Amino acid sequence: MLTHCEKLRWILFIVISVLLLMCPVLSNSAEQGAGKISDLRGSVSFREKDNIPYKTARKGIVFDKGYWIKTGADGWAVLALNDGSKLNLANNTELEITEFVIGKNRKDGVFSMTQGKLRASVVRLAGENVDYKVKSPTAVAGVKGTEFMMMAQGFANVFFGNEGTAEISGDTANNKPLGVDAMVQNTRGYIPTDPVDVKSDSKLQESKRQFEKITAAKPPADWEESNNLPHIVARWNINYGHYLADAGRYDEALYVFQIALDLTSLPEIRSDARLERGAVYARFLRNPEAALAEYLLVLEEYPMAPQKETALYLTGMTLYELGFKEQAKGRLLQYKKEYPAGKRTSNIETILNILGK
Repeated sequence: MLTHCEKLRWILFIVISVLLLMCPVLSNSAEQGAGKISDLRGSVSFREKDNIPYKTARKGIVFDKGYWIKTGADGWAVLALNDGSKLNLANNTELEITEFVIGKNRKDGVFSMTQGKLRASVVRLAGENVDYKVKSPTAVAGVKGTEFMMMAQGFANVFFGNEGTAEISGDTANNKPLGVDAMVQNTRGYIPTDPVDVKSDSKLQESKRQFEKITAAKPPADWEESNNLPHIVARWNINYGHYLADAGRYDEALYVFQIALDLTSLPEIRSDARLERGAVYARFLRNPEAALAEYLLVLEEYPMAPQKETALYLTGMTLYELGFKEQAKGRLLQYKKEYPAGKRTSNIETILNILGK
């Protein structure tokens, strides 16, 4: 028969033994975190939480919920998650591991990208319930088990599908499916565009190939293609928007032109997008006021762009159409002064003669 003290010592022994057995498990869990940086090149840094300085990263660093990983102008990194999924980060990308939980037959994760380009390869085993989300400030990709690529540039987001299906949304619950060899876009939190098939030997397929190259298992030799990708997609959007307008899909055309504007900072591409938006308002929607606003933005924001000549002419003609005769005369005379050999001079002379009378 054990005495009272012996019983207490025995209970204490059991408790300590259980805790000692649990310690290695807890330690291993802490070491594993959410995953690790399995490979990197160039400038890559990390921080353990918000609002603290970044530190230089190295291969093998374990990250967990709340961590941030950032690649520089020549940086590239592969984030290997503990479930076998991977996030390949191209250059100039910043990502937070916002949420990450793995339970029995269930996986939940939120990965927030403030800017940049990534490829997400999400593993889903039979019977698993996977709910991963890759977010930017203005879009969300809901992932159950798939591979896709995502670019967040300013307000705009571009998604290309490689395997499976992802659900793309903006600030609302209106999702658009992203399938294999398809592209979906949005900007400013608006409802995404309808999926567009990436056809063989098209400009869009060329863009997708460049995207695959910069987010592949090995980094590219240089990052010029990565830096040019937003401008290339923006230029494609201008051509696509022109097609939509000709097909009578005017609201979609205006939206695609806006995505082009939000993707690029190049004056010539932005000027073309503004002129195309103006053409939709003027020719199809009978809204000369809105068209005039687009033309004036070209004149004010990009006075050195080649498109200024067209914008100046259209500004004068639209003012004339709206009945602002003195303002129209001023813009048309400005055109004659700045472009004495301009291709629209004869039309301008006709209108000036009418205004003179």
